[in-house]
Amino acid sequence: MTLQQLLYFVAVANVRSFTRAADQSGVSQPTLSRALRSLETELGSPLVNRGTTVTLTPAGEVVLPLARRMLADAEMARTTVAELVGLQRGRVRIGATPSLCIGVLADVLRVFHQRHPEIHVELAEDGSQPLVTDLVRGDLDIALVIVPPDGVDPALHTSPLLRERLSVASPRGRRPLTTRGSMSVAELSRHSLVMVRQGYDLREVTLRAYAVAGVTPRIAVEGGQMDAVLRMVEAGTGVAVVPDLVFAGRPRLRRTILTPALHRTVALARRADIAPSPAVTAFADTLLEHLSETEVRDGIATDVQVLPRHRTGRELLE
Repeated sequence: MTLQQLLYFVAVANVRSFTRAADQSGVSQPTLSRALRSLETELGSPLVNRGTTVTLTPAGEVVLPLARRMLADAEMARTTVAELVGLQRGRVRIGATPSLCIGVLADVLRVFHQRHPEIHVELAEDGSQPLVTDLVRGDLDIALVIVPPDGVDPALHTSPLLRERLSVASPRGRRPLTTRGSMSVAELSRHSLVMVRQGYDLREVTLRAYAVAGVTPRIAVEGGQMDAVLRMVEAGTGVAVVPDLVFAGRPRLRRTILTPALHRTVALARRADIAPSPAVTAFADTLLEHLSETEVRDGIATDVQVLPRHRTGRELLE
């Protein structure tokens, strides 16, 4: 059994297509098929049902998480050794929601790159639900995700970082939504809403708040990414419920506080069964430092509560 065989098997399992798996792996389809056949022969059982639709056999379902773990461990060994011997080939794969990319990660990654220019950073920007999936599959090393009411996948280790308030964004060039500076969800329901696409926790939080208030949202546009939602609000298409952090640097947006307040918790998540690499730990150190400095410099505690912090990235990740 070789890591290359496992890599081909995982590629087929991910895309459920021999052709696409071969393209993504940079090999011909016959080469990939032969390697997978050899793996199946060694294991004594087919892993894949070959037909019009590619599916996994019961043996394939059992082997898949083990194969992903073995590949992740092998990559961790390569990365860790490279960092320790100074080969300048370190890598960290980071995920975050668009609002956190805007409000937190931009400055963190700038400082991280200045301190560790030898570490290659891969950034994935998506909703919390797809990011959790990528973490569990081993496609990301670490991610800033939103903690849902029923908790995060038990396969992940999570450390809460921030408790962030959600407010209503409206175009500053139009009349204020209220003269009081705050509004209820019932009052908000009278206005057209711009809604992010499925996969974003913000969508579920917003819809849940409407349901609790016993009102129905009037959705003008739905399905956009965060930046598109903010631009549509600025253009006057509608209003949106967004995290407070996104208002920084957006002078064309007006913020109106919701009463009762809506909050969400941001956590740093990683695979619980894979030890963090030195590059991941260094990123966590930079992130903690940034949060501490931001709280003091910008006074964000009125809008964003920095949760009880760890002193080092290693403490945060353990």
